Amino acid sequence: MALFFGFSAALLGISGFESSANFIEEQQPGVFPKTLRNMWIAVAVFNPLMSFLAMGLIPFAEIGEHKVDLLAHMGFLSSGPWVEKMVSFDAVLVLSGAVLTSYVGVTGLVRRMSLDQCLPQFLLNENRLRHTNHWIIFLFFLICCSILLISGGQVELLAGVYTISFLGVMILFAVGNILLKVKRARLARDTIASWPAVTVGLLAVTIGLAGNLLMNPEYARVFGIYFGAVFAIVGIMFLRVQLLKLVLNVIRSIVANVRAISQKINQSIIESIGEINSRQVIYFSRGDNLEALNRAALYVLNNEVTNNLKVVHCFVKEEDIAANLADHLQTIDQMYPRIKIDLVLVHASSVRN
Repeated sequence: MALFFGFSAALLGISGFESSANFIEEQQPGVFPKTLRNMWIAVAVFNPLMSFLAMGLIPFAEIGEHKVDLLAHMGFLSSGPWVEKMVSFDAVLVLSGAVLTSYVGVTGLVRRMSLDQCLPQFLLNENRLRHTNHWIIFLFFLICCSILLISGGQVELLAGVYTISFLGVMILFAVGNILLKVKRARLARDTIASWPAVTVGLLAVTIGLAGNLLMNPEYARVFGIYFGAVFAIVGIMFLRVQLLKLVLNVIRSIVANVRAISQKINQSIIESIGEINSRQVIYFSRGDNLEALNRAALYVLNNEVTNNLKVVHCFVKEEDIAANLADHLQTIDQMYPRIKIDLVLVHASSVRN
């Protein structure tokens, strides 16, 4: 059990791997694997050395008494107060950098989720002066302040919430990798992790998360409050068409005797549903492969709230246009009456312009 809980606690010493992924969109090709490699080297060198140094400076029974300031206390014992203050100052700088990267990461994440219609669209509004998504920044600031108030400034509780979040993100990385292997096996990518590596990583992080929850079950309560709120918001966004239809039926039954008001509300909701369903999913096709076109149509039917599919085919010469593309799309359109399919042929010269 000591090895199990020790392994679970040690996983927190590798935090930081999620930071590079927060702003991967701004990185040049090939930089992300290098950041992971550099972090692996830093973890492999510094973490064992700090552990051995702690056991050499502090009696083993007293290590648990310095959960909050262990490294600073080690500096005090080794070289005096000046090292203790230097370590504390360095911790302030590191935490300041972590807060900055968190704002960058959250802004990119929420913006992406809003563009994918997983979160409300008002979050995409930009400040006229700085062109930043100010609503995302304000909401994240309020969330951080609320966590501080709920925890009462207890560092261990705050660390516990971070523990569950960090390990949860690591699990989602592995799950996302598995989904890519299963659903998008032919998708081109520079680095491909093997099945054994992904499976071992997923099991190891899951075991570590379970160990941390067993050691401190109170941490799950605070994390669950915020996770439940976000889950509810995203769930409402995914089901908003169904919810709007439900509201529509309720309103129709309640205000049946007030036709003028009822018709106005009905029209407003119907327009909202129509706006959502009118959005188009664009699919670029290199040929007239019937199987690939059918998969694209099925993807829109099963995963998108819209029923409009626009197939775009680029060509250099007219004889290069896939011969059976229009016929295949007409066949698919007849097979799936719920979906509307448009074909757009784009000449290469117009693309260059």
